[in-house]
Amino acid sequence: MSDAAAIVLAGGRSSRMGSPKAALEWHGSTLLRRVTGLLARAVDGPVVVVRAPGQVLPELAPTVEIVADPVQGRGPLQGLAAGLAALTDWATAAYVCSTDVPLLHPAFVRRVLSALGPTVDVALPELGGFAQPLSAAYRVALAPEVQALVAAGRRRPGDLFERCRVRRLDAASMLADPWLARVDPQLASISNLNAPEDYARARALPAPEIEVALGPGAPEPPRHIGAWTLGELAAALGVALHPGGTRIALHGEPIELDPELPLVAGDALAVSV
Repeated sequence: MSDAAAIVLAGGRSSRMGSPKAALEWHGSTLLRRVTGLLARAVDGPVVVVRAPGQVLPELAPTVEIVADPVQGRGPLQGLAAGLAALTDWATAAYVCSTDVPLLHPAFVRRVLSALGPTVDVALPELGGFAQPLSAAYRVALAPEVQALVAAGRRRPGDLFERCRVRRLDAASMLADPWLARVDPQLASISNLNAPEDYARARALPAPEIEVALGPGAPEPPRHIGAWTLGELAAALGVALHPGGTRIALHGEPIELDPELPLVAGDALAVSV
């Protein structure tokens, strides 16, 4: 059993956006593909996507688990119950978010998860004047409690927080992590996209700057290239992602040559062709 997994609630109605958020294009990928990829970089356990009944999802990495929310329209607690139940035998904790947070940083996820201790059931960021239940970490053992609340018609995350031990994390607490303070100082990880204008604004943001060392032993000084994905980075370098021909390490660890692999601020890659 792993220590930490992740849950993405993808079954929202997207009524303000006007089209399913999960499938919205994001620099050659999709919002859901990006978010699941970011979470996979932050946790050692499964990434679970909870979809609405009959909901069609964009293509995802084969390691992503998909579970169906049994009833549509009961809010985030229903999706949380389904996600936690799917992880009962696989993890002790789960970071939970929505599908529309493309600026999420793995460092943010790790910081929130680290706030779960033996006497804490929920690590709940309180940022921008609001509690952030869809940028929080939950003990998987809460699954029966969440299911009981949903069965009783209580659908607010606050109903759960009244019944368990919550550690609340303000901005100062979050940014006490020096790496998070460096790579996400504005805590943009919680920024979600509710309407077309939000999506347009986020889509127009400059790509994160990636440090790239080229060649065996990195004989050249590192270059800095803006890229949202490994595919964008490879295109900027003029490198083909051919297994057996190209080798890439992220923070010193070899990675698969997936063009949709999401990149974030602070990433350092070594590329050998």
